[in-house]
Amino acid sequence: MSGLWTEFLTNQGRSVHKWTHYFPAYERHLARYVNRPCRMLEIGCAHGGSLQLWKRWLGPLAQIVGVDIHPGCAAYAEHNIAIRIGDQGDTAFLARLHEEFGPFDVVLDDGSHRQSDIATSFGFLYPRMARDGVYMVEDLHTAYWPEYGGGLRNPASFLETCKHLVDELNAVWTKGALPPTEFTHTTLSMHFYDSMVAFERGATPPRVGPQIPPVEVKELRPPPG
Repeated sequence: MSGLWTEFLTNQGRSVHKWTHYFPAYERHLARYVNRPCRMLEIGCAHGGSLQLWKRWLGPLAQIVGVDIHPGCAAYAEHNIAIRIGDQGDTAFLARLHEEFGPFDVVLDDGSHRQSDIATSFGFLYPRMARDGVYMVEDLHTAYWPEYGGGLRNPASFLETCKHLVDELNAVWTKGALPPTEFTHTTLSMHFYDSMVAFERGATPPRVGPQIPPVEVKELRPPPG
């Protein structure tokens, strides 16, 4: 199976529009799903090319699901690619999507880019993903743009939400100042990139810090005299 970047550069299918600096992040977080059973949801279909890109790269065991508000995107359905028309900011629609296809192993939000829609989709889908799933939100430069409901340090910005989630990830170390949450217990890591954030789910491992080999602790005494 060729790399995702090569698949992009040699694409002869529907048009794909991606920032080049996203590709290392895609490969870093999603390569483990290549040629393995995988349920991937892409929010936002555009011209349909990225759906085909994921299908080629992930291989024949992947089920790709595309979501868009534009009815014309239904034409992008093909073998191993399902399309559902609906609003990513509608939790009733997301519930039907999860019931039909979930839990998803991968969610990639490339939808409306509106901060409220991003937050709604994440809030509903993330807790319902596979226990070791990956949730990626891209084009987060829009988090700084008022026309998308964002702005630098605007509390409505999804990046501001992410900053708070960093504290939740580390809540057990706050000495009770921030009680651990479901996010704390089900998230292994958060990764920030230019215009993108990736969440990797997983059970939190035991927090132990062994010293190997052990260092003998000697009693400290004041120097003579």
